[in-house]
Amino acid sequence: MSSSIRVQRVGSLLKRELADILQFEFGDQLPPMTTVTDVQPTRDLSIAKVYVSIYGTPEQKRAAFRRLQELTPQIRAALAQRIRYQLRFMPELRFVLDETLERAQRVEELLARIREERSRREDQSS
Repeated sequence: MSSSIRVQRVGSLLKRELADILQFEFGDQLPPMTTVTDVQPTRDLSIAKVYVSIYGTPEQKRAAFRRLQELTPQIRAALAQRIRYQLRFMPELRFVLDETLERAQRVEELLARIREERSRREDQSS
């Protein structure tokens, strides 16, 4: 199996397990809309960047992200317990706040404004 396929499979496994762990084992300590959006392990599988989306105000997001970082050792231990037969070594988890949805929403709002402005100009010129 090529290295990149293995890395992708490990990423998928970690994403699935982490989503389950965050929801069912740490759900009472994190906001309900904390979602694992992607996991990208390094080629040597020593580190895994875990992208999470957190719904809420900017202050709520920051507080939830800080809490997530505080819980990282416990989350990693729970993950190691679940996948101990699939991986020899447990990668270091690095959580990254994924703001893709917010950016996409902002772009959509800007495009809607542009369309509205064009429509208004066309109506005025007619």
